[in-house]
Amino acid sequence: ESVSLLFKLYCLAVMTLMAAAYTIALRYTRTSDKELYFSTTAVCITEVIKLFLSVGILAKETGSLGRFKASLRENVLGSPKDLLKLSVPSLVYAVQNNMAFLALSNLDAAVYQVTYQLKIPCTALCTVLMLNRTLSKLQWISVFMLCGGVTLVQWKPAQATKIVVEQNPLLGFGAIAIAVLCSGFAGVYFEKVLKSSDTSLWVRNIQMYLSGIIVTLAVVYLSDGAEIKEKGFFYGYTYYVWFVIFLASVGGLYTSVVVKYTDNIMKGFSAAAAIVLSTVASVMLFGLQITLTFALGALLVCVSIYLYGLPRQDTTSIQQGETASKERVIGV
Repeated sequence: ESVSLLFKLYCLAVMTLMAAAYTIALRYTRTSDKELYFSTTAVCITEVIKLFLSVGILAKETGSLGRFKASLRENVLGSPKDLLKLSVPSLVYAVQNNMAFLALSNLDAAVYQVTYQLKIPCTALCTVLMLNRTLSKLQWISVFMLCGGVTLVQWKPAQATKIVVEQNPLLGFGAIAIAVLCSGFAGVYFEKVLKSSDTSLWVRNIQMYLSGIIVTLAVVYLSDGAEIKEKGFFYGYTYYVWFVIFLASVGGLYTSVVVKYTDNIMKGFSAAAAIVLSTVASVMLFGLQITLTFALGALLVCVSIYLYGLPRQDTTSIQQGETASKERVIGV
């Protein structure tokens, strides 16, 4: 069943607002709190909250305790293959985050920002290759226009510094290439799993978040294990930090709904719009100065969203090769 343009625009608007609120709140906690919390533990707790929220929604969806238990027993406890299948995006996202950090450590911030935007066309390419979809020329133009717009919005001229930092540009570009590929692959892989069966979205979320908790716990103790043993798992947590975790949890669940009923490219557009919106909000909250490059980039983002939203062939359901055409022939 096709998804209306109005619904897609609604999803885009809600995701943009949620992502912008999360970005602003996260920036506040990372710049104003005296006792800086461990971001790795926050990510882990986010996965736990998303798991519990998904369990609660599934319980409401099934309607009775008996059906709820049967669904968990059949789709979670009794489906190790599905759990293994949904562990793939969790592992790939973990690799992506580590590669992004390695790239940022070996590239100038401006170079990193520009090259990392390649994840937008990479996602579009993965969508075409993995989901057997087609994008029109105008859609491809809008994707690359969005990439350029986000680059300009985030562009900050490099400033001279007396501190000499040893960097390996070759290692940095290699790491960011892996991060870009991981970003596109993981998102589209999850979309493919969601749309390739009639299994409940919330069952799929439970399967993915279970593996996500294991992966993030491993990252917690590999990255900050020694300090956490000394200071505690919840060191530096404030009400603002819990608010950021809440926004990340709800935003993650809503993102899965958007991927289920629209696509990953639309998710990328909402993320780009959120960057613009959060930057505008930062002018009032943090005294950020609007530049000409930002204004031009924001314009490109807005135009690209408009172009991508123009009437086109539906791309929200996975094509089944020539099945539809064969059915029409049989019908005749």
